[in-house]
Amino acid sequence: MNHHGVDEVNVLRLTLHGRLVGYLTGFQDGRNLLTFADEYKSDAGRPTFSLITHPKFPHTGKLLAEPWQQKHKLHPTLSNLLPEGALRELIAQGLKVHVDNEFQLFAYLGKDLPGALIAEPMGLDEVPAHLFSAHGKAKVVKFEKTGRGNKFSLAGVQMKFSMKQQDGRYTLSRGDVLGDWIVKTPSTKHKDVPLNEFTAMTLAFLVGIDVPEMKLVELDKLDNLPPINLPDEKLAFAIKRFDRNDAQRIHMEDFAQVLVKYPHEKYNAASYAQIGKILYDFSGDGLADAQQFARRLLVNILLANGDAHLKNWSLLYADQITPRLSPAYDIVTTHVYIENERRYALNLGKTKEWYDVTYANFEAWARRAGIPWRAIRPHLDDTMEKARSLWPKAIKDLPMNAAHKEKLQGHWAKLQNDFQV
Repeated sequence: MNHHGVDEVNVLRLTLHGRLVGYLTGFQDGRNLLTFADEYKSDAGRPTFSLITHPKFPHTGKLLAEPWQQKHKLHPTLSNLLPEGALRELIAQGLKVHVDNEFQLFAYLGKDLPGALIAEPMGLDEVPAHLFSAHGKAKVVKFEKTGRGNKFSLAGVQMKFSMKQQDGRYTLSRGDVLGDWIVKTPSTKHKDVPLNEFTAMTLAFLVGIDVPEMKLVELDKLDNLPPINLPDEKLAFAIKRFDRNDAQRIHMEDFAQVLVKYPHEKYNAASYAQIGKILYDFSGDGLADAQQFARRLLVNILLANGDAHLKNWSLLYADQITPRLSPAYDIVTTHVYIENERRYALNLGKTKEWYDVTYANFEAWARRAGIPWRAIRPHLDDTMEKARSLWPKAIKDLPMNAAHKEKLQGHWAKLQNDFQV
């Protein structure tokens, strides 16, 4: 605030598929305000910003009527678009801003966010006057130029970057060039994560899970990486972005956004029944998406993936309006890295224990989500049939390291009879 008692603010214009959604205002004291444009609110055919703003969602009109105000953190719908962990620290260091200054991070990343939302700084004369009428005196100020110094190095856990693939090489996306692959470099903390993820995702694909194109890429094929610490491993894991199609953006949101939860709540703020119910009730093909979701729940148990939290499930809006379950991502056998890990991320039919779960838990899950069990059971049977017939041979030829393979096969033997491979 300046000495005349006038708030100095920065404003970002938010657009989706070239249509104005609204304005995000950042105040000096850390408050931020998301105000929806009248033209967006009144458009019945508007592109979906979030499921909670979809015309068929309950109380949407009321939700859009008032600005969404937060202190320090952005609203979860926006906050979840920012990277977490080591990558966030890397960006904050380069921008010389605090790691919790979400407005500035969002402004910097606004041209290549997950999904199709674009956030652009507005000039002093572009901001509509009515924006601050309810918030005292406010004066729009220019964004300070944020320099990206490269004088930093971070011990990464595992870093992931949006990269552009061309002629077999991958370049960190800059400026207006959209990344079309997510590339995850090896972890300094855990051994052979790229080989683990490639193997787990391939096994998932073999039993009917919808996965994007993926590959293992030599580290020397990656250009423009910031100076991060890397272990003595040769390969990164690359997965095609399903929210990009050439130069086109496809909108998406993860289930932390859908359920209006912050990233730190991703393990304890919901159950798999809630996700299942939302898919069944609101997806463009509720039954097909619930069936695919059930398959993935089972596969996460079979593959000892304890990390299928809210941010690892997403909706994709391929036609700009209708939600569908996105392809799978981030399926990793976490059990090989976490001593005595026995639980999956969220509650499924009253348990989180891998070694206790049976068909009865899935039936309780389906009942709770309001999904007909008779439509789910055959998909679980088919998944098990494929896993038992294909996985024992397939795992021999996949690149997961030998100790990890042995631990995964040991996990299969410990599951209840319903799900032993």
